[in-house]
Amino acid sequence: MRWVTALTKTYTMWRRLAGKPGGRRLFSAAVCLRVPYFGTVLPTVRDLRPGHCTVSAPKWWGVHNHLGTFHAIAACNLAELAMGMLAEATVPPTHRWIPKGMTVSYVAKARTRLTAVADLPEPPEFGADGTDVEVPVTVSDAHGVPVVTGTIVIRVTPKPGR
Repeated sequence: MRWVTALTKTYTMWRRLAGKPGGRRLFSAAVCLRVPYFGTVLPTVRDLRPGHCTVSAPKWWGVHNHLGTFHAIAACNLAELAMGMLAEATVPPTHRWIPKGMTVSYVAKARTRLTAVADLPEPPEFGADGTDVEVPVTVSDAHGVPVVTGTIVIRVTPKPGR
């Protein structure tokens, strides 16, 4: 099955800005204005297309835990942002999505900046009855070592009136 581009407002804005100087940072700032909690990790969307999103965040004192490492829940925040942007580029505008659940494992201490990658192995079916989509996410440190792995389940349903 082939990926189909979901031309949501979010994905359209990404396509307009991503290739321009400072465009990725501007897009990321706009996302944080829309969903302020994501701003707590100072994210930058690096890559976005149907079925894939890569987001990074610096290690700064605002995400530190009592050990001085990247707090586990801040890493989950980054993972949820990657999933959300993937959903915006994947779910067609005729449908809507909402997170339903998140299962994570903290597999290593996060001592550096982090990068979250949400990747769907194949395009899901978006039917008239709605569906649950499992989105795998891996959060890795600056050396490529996974520090958080997980799956975020989103519920995708047709928009009312469609």
